Amino acid sequence: MRVDYGVRALVELALHEGGKPMQTPEIASRQNIPEAYLDQVMTTLHKAGLIYSRRGPQGGHTLAADPKKIDLGMIMSALEGKSRLLDCLVEPQGCEMSNACAQREVWRDFEESVQELLGTTTIAHMATRQRELTVALSKH
Repeated sequence: MRVDYGVRALVELALHEGGKPMQTPEIASRQNIPEAYLDQVMTTLHKAGLIYSRRGPQGGHTLAADPKKIDLGMIMSALEGKSRLLDCLVEPQGCEMSNACAQREVWRDFEESVQELLGTTTIAHMATRQRELTVALSKH
């Protein structure tokens, strides 16, 4: 859920007109995210350098970089850390079968494909697609 909420919040910031800061309650309301939980996510995204945050009545959150430069891999890493499907992908010496394991090869290839997709999908891509889907939905 942290990654889902984080991506939705960053897409909302990318879609926000004029680059003015958005406050957490507004993002939470527009994206249907529990405000208290979003606050925690935004704090983590701020610490990771993906957003700027400022307190106070004129405060709020803005993207810390061009949305074309923020990819899903960065967000996932910030919110969930580096996780692997199998321990042997990180520590092959921990399994005596890892050198001759067909399953390990499949999961490694899968992991590489996922990382490639996350690394090439940006907040800009997501915001563009969100606009397209919103327009298409409004026509029906």
